[in-house]
Formats: sequence, structure tokens, C-alpha cells
Amino acid sequence: MKTLVLANQKGGVGKSAVATLLSQHLVRRGHRVLAVDFDHQGNFTSPVTLSKRATVSSTTADQLMSTPGARVPPDPFVLVPAADGLMALERQPVNHTPFARNLQGFIRSVDAHFDVCVIDTNPSPDIRLIAAMAVADFVLSPIQLNQEAIDGVRALLHHPRVGLNKIKAVLNPKLKLIGLLPTMLEPTPFQKANFLGLINHYLPMLIKVGEGAGQLASIPKRSAIAEAQAEGLLLWEMKKTAAREAWAEIEPSLQRIADIVLARDLAHAV
Repeated sequence: MKTLVLANQKGGVGKSAVATLLSQHLVRRGHRVLAVDFDHQGNFTSPVTLSKRATVSSTTADQLMSTPGARVPPDPFVLVPAADGLMALERQPVNHTPFARNLQGFIRSVDAHFDVCVIDTNPSPDIRLIAAMAVADFVLSPIQLNQEAIDGVRALLHHPRVGLNKIKAVLNPKLKLIGLLPTMLEPTPFQKANFLGLINHYLPMLIKVGEGAGQLASIPKRSAIAEAQAEGLLLWEMKKTAAREAWAEIEPSLQRIADIVLARDLAHAV
């Protein structure tokens, strides 16, 4: 099983939507998927639960860390839902090491049951993010195209507690960054300028979906995506033409990310 963590220390960047779309895409491709929601807001939990496509585990995400030997059903698509108990984990520093060990033990215990584990995280730099990155193979960082978010890339890499470089050096040397995934993209002059700025500063961290210039993974801003999230719908099954068009735009980016996670395109991960 490969484990992918979605991480960004800024909220509202579309992490949960990306986690939902990627999980659904992997299931559609025939892979066994474990979805874990470490964000107490439950924005990953809600659409996956509403879709009725996943088995919702009675074990909640906080229990993966607080309870040794946590178990989930060995079904093809399983959701470990968010719970209020997630908010209490950071306030128990004496237990942070056991929490991380419990999560590590859980991930090892389900290794043979799933092909991919997708973990959505909260924006706060706390023990949930640390423990998730400590057990992960890959990190993907959805990012909005504004200057604040672009400046936040430095924190993703260099934060003294939860930065990628710190986690790799101290806890998980196998951890690889798939890259930055621009989200909620709009064809406005402002966003085009910010996208160019992102390319100029961080091109090696962007994800190529083709060999041509500018063929980079991204998620456009489309009302159909928000509608699918709110109602638990699958974009490719929605009757609206706009939804199918949105899926056609998104699928190549999701497929490239899936290829990297499933070791079909490891050359990109760093």
C-alpha cells in the first residue's frame, strides 16, 4: 500500500475536494482505497459518505492515533471519518509519540488490504500532520494562486516542526513530494500572473501532465465540483454537460498523480 498525504498550512485551498476526486478516481480505476480524514471539519468525510460508495468505518480518525490496534473493514473502498476527538490530540503532548506509533502500527496492519491510502489533513501544524507525514510515502500540496499561498510554499518545505525537510531528516527519509497542485484556477489576468509567478519560482515542484510548455497539473474552479462535493456526487456520472466537461479537464491531472503514487512515474517525485 502507498500512502499519500494532502498537506497545506493554509485552509480553503481545496485539499478535501482533491482528496475526494483522487479517491474516487482511484476506485474507478479498480484500486483498493483507504480514505482517512484527519481534519475535524470533515470536508473529506462528508462527500465520500454522501456518495454511498465507501464503507464508513466505525473506527474514527482520532482513534487511529489514540487507540493501539485500531481496525477497519477490509472492503475495497473504506472511509475512516473525521471526529471531534481529533481536536484534542494536539493538547496531549505527552502522548504525541505513542499517537504517532499507533498510526504507524495501523498503517502497517492494513498494508495488504489496500493499494492506496489517501489522508486529508488539517491546516494547523500539529501532531496530526506530523504523524501522517511520518508514515506517508508521498505528499501532495494543493495551492491557490494568490501571493499568500505562494509565499506559504516555504513553510511547506522549511517549517521548523512540520516542514517536509524536517520530517524527512528526522522521521521519514522515504517521504517524497509529488508537487504543488494549483486549485480553483480561473482564466483571469490576476490568476494568470500568479500562475506565471509560481512557475518562475517553483517549476520543479509543479507536476507535468505532458511534454508541452504549460502542460501542468491543476484543478479548475468549476461550480460542478462544488456541487459534487456538497451532494456526494461523482462528476463523471452527473447529467450536466458542465460536470462532464469539468471531469474531462481534471482527469489527466488525477491520472498523473495516481501514476506517481502507484510507482508508474516515480521520476517526477522529489
